[in-house]
Amino acid sequence: MSRQYDERHRSVMIHEALHYLLGGRLTGTYIDCTAGEGGHIRAMLEATEGQAKIIGLDVDSEVLNIAEQNLKDYRESVELFNLSYVDFEIALRQAGVEKVDGFLLDVGVSTFQLKAKGRGFSYELDEPLDMRMNLSQKRTAADVVNSYREDELSRIIFEFGDEKRFARKIARSIVSRRPLFTTKDLHDAIKAAIPPAERYKRRRHFATKTFQAVRIEVNQELENIESTLRKIPGFLNQGGRIVIISFHSLEDGIAKRVFREKSESELKILTKKPVQPSKEEVELNLRARSARLRAAERI
Repeated sequence: MSRQYDERHRSVMIHEALHYLLGGRLTGTYIDCTAGEGGHIRAMLEATEGQAKIIGLDVDSEVLNIAEQNLKDYRESVELFNLSYVDFEIALRQAGVEKVDGFLLDVGVSTFQLKAKGRGFSYELDEPLDMRMNLSQKRTAADVVNSYREDELSRIIFEFGDEKRFARKIARSIVSRRPLFTTKDLHDAIKAAIPPAERYKRRRHFATKTFQAVRIEVNQELENIESTLRKIPGFLNQGGRIVIISFHSLEDGIAKRVFREKSESELKILTKKPVQPSKEEVELNLRARSARLRAAERI
């Protein structure tokens, strides 16, 4: 692998995801739409004693290479595809599968993407502004911060980053400092817009929200989640389940709305409220603290 990367990704809410996805079954065909490093897939195979068939997708070719290595002991039970979850139909067709017994979507950013050098997802590293999950995609974070109008930047920072108080000031600071080439350039533009007293009292780093907003915009994450959730029921066997793990209120809101809209015709909602990670998991993996899980079953 060409990029330096030392920290392994910890898949979140594994116990809860398997509980809702498998429903106690040891067989069936499942699709992990966001395979990442293969953590959830491995857990699914261990829980089903290797009897289940798993189709794994990830749009990030580099992280998929890691999954392939991590799952080498289960090659006969796993088929991996370098595809976005939006294109899961292509993977099903190539695998010769019409319908499956479960879909899993973990729509968080992976540790690899945050920590591996050269990806431009993190304010902790000084590198080119990229943030693409799909490396063949043309639009990068640099394109967003350098070409969007100030009002457009303000909107995405406000909506996607939940940066309520300083979205306009941050957008203005970004525009005034153009062109921005690196993550440090963006970090410094955000820093200039937020008063020191506000920066120091925040629980999370002051740049987190804006970086999140730009990443969501670059990868069209919200549109992709909604379109995928709307398609999934048509590819589920009766009794098959959808499980989505999200990390942002807007993502969770999309899942809640789609499940509710389809609750009378296609789906039975299994989680009236989003399931949250246990205190023990959050203590072991701080990145799990914002995770929310929803599940539904095909009727």
